[in-house]
Amino acid sequence: MKKYIDLRSDTVTVPSEEMRKAIYEAEVGDDVYKEDPTTNKLEKYVAELLNKEAALFVSSGTMGNQICLKVLTQPGDEVICDCEAHIFHYESGSTAAISGLQLSTIITDDGVITPEQVEPLIRPQSAYYMPRTKVVEVENTHNNAGGIIHPIDNIKRLHSLVKKHNLFYHLDGARIWNASVATGISVAEYASYFDSVSCCLSKGLGAPIGSMIAGSQDFIKEAYRVRKAWGGGMRQTGIIAAAGLYALQNNFSRLKEDHEKAKILAKYLSDSKYFKIDLSKVQTNIIMFKPISAKLKDVIAKLAENGLLISTGKLGMLRIVTHLDISFEDVQKAIEIIDETINK
Repeated sequence: MKKYIDLRSDTVTVPSEEMRKAIYEAEVGDDVYKEDPTTNKLEKYVAELLNKEAALFVSSGTMGNQICLKVLTQPGDEVICDCEAHIFHYESGSTAAISGLQLSTIITDDGVITPEQVEPLIRPQSAYYMPRTKVVEVENTHNNAGGIIHPIDNIKRLHSLVKKHNLFYHLDGARIWNASVATGISVAEYASYFDSVSCCLSKGLGAPIGSMIAGSQDFIKEAYRVRKAWGGGMRQTGIIAAAGLYALQNNFSRLKEDHEKAKILAKYLSDSKYFKIDLSKVQTNIIMFKPISAKLKDVIAKLAENGLLISTGKLGMLRIVTHLDISFEDVQKAIEIIDETINK
């Protein structure tokens, strides 16, 4: 079987031997009865990490975001977000199909919506004939913008605006761990401004499945009910919760290595005459770049033939994501494969 260097996403990681051991040894119970000790431990650990009253384990990032939006809204309400937000592009229309919500989107260059852009979109409360603005949503780091970190000062400014208008504030923090490691700002500091937070265990942290949502006790109580209604009561969840707990306790701080690998690849691409890349936007472990030669039209297929897997991003961009299953040696090999491919 051919061995590939897989840089398509940080979701392609597989559990390490140590993580598999944690899974094997996990103490389990029925989580629908809240009797799974490992899941309870994970939820307590994440709540404390984010400095929220409570947390809930869910099967995926999409489920996490959608439960949060469901709990914060009523059908017919509106959510303001960036036009490249994950909840807009990559969650199968769930905001409309499941919760009866519509999204009001803002065009940005970098995924960072500002108070000046948001405030004109907030519907007047007296306008009964309009949808009710209910939530402002922020993504940090921003996937489609190339892993860009949402500036903490702008998060604070949006928080003030949201509270001024009595709205809710949701953080899609699928890669909040990357933002924290890159900036030195704690995940608790980031989370403190939001009414609800979702964060993934199955991306850079390397767990095989699962996400977390966090908020107040009352919020999580309702989220627990919605999770059950949507088929998310998974019984002996300690089997997978153990992987998430191991990931948080062992793979959080090492994310800085993924950022270093991304910078090495980004510098190579910047120096190449065949690609266009904005190095200022390579802030974490995601690289978005463009081929500038017609010769590279089928670059993804050609790289795959030579053992390197990458993916597409938005608007014709190519996308590389570094992760824990890729070593610094693999990064150098990836550079060699790109060189060999484009110079044929």
